Amino acid sequence: MRGLEGMQGMRWARWLRAVYVIGFLEGTGAHAYFLASGGLHAYAYAPLPVQLLFHALLVIDPLVAVLVLRARPVGPLLGAAVMVADLVGNWWVAWPTVTVHPLAYLRPVGLLPLTLFGALVLLTAARLHRAFEAVHPGGRLRTRTTHRGGGAERWSVRVHGAGRR
Repeated sequence: MRGLEGMQGMRWARWLRAVYVIGFLEGTGAHAYFLASGGLHAYAYAPLPVQLLFHALLVIDPLVAVLVLRARPVGPLLGAAVMVADLVGNWWVAWPTVTVHPLAYLRPVGLLPLTLFGALVLLTAARLHRAFEAVHPGGRLRTRTTHRGGGAERWSVRVHGAGRR
């Protein structure tokens, strides 16, 4: 995976990044499946704000995956915000059933893995954000270029979209 090459000793960040990407792409797949099988009314059982959120996640989840894959500092923070919204929406819809049949949700699909993944993202987003900041300070990719002239080397920093400093 690109983006964390300069982070010696941060194997945990690479593994966590992989978990984030897999989790958010799985969410993308789930929302795509529901949209393909149920159309625009796939979430008709949910209140309108939750329906809109679930449809929006079809675009937002892969965006988070790409940002995290590219080690952009905003990725984990956006991922945490997405997971809060996703968990609130799912628990809002499932709460009446959970209170009646709580053991029905202790299975490897649905609310349980979503809640566990959300907890992981919420507990690790700030640390992963800081790790990505070390690679991309200020959210921009920094590279070193060497200028030789007059017998001395001069180092400059090139920032994406900002030219030379």
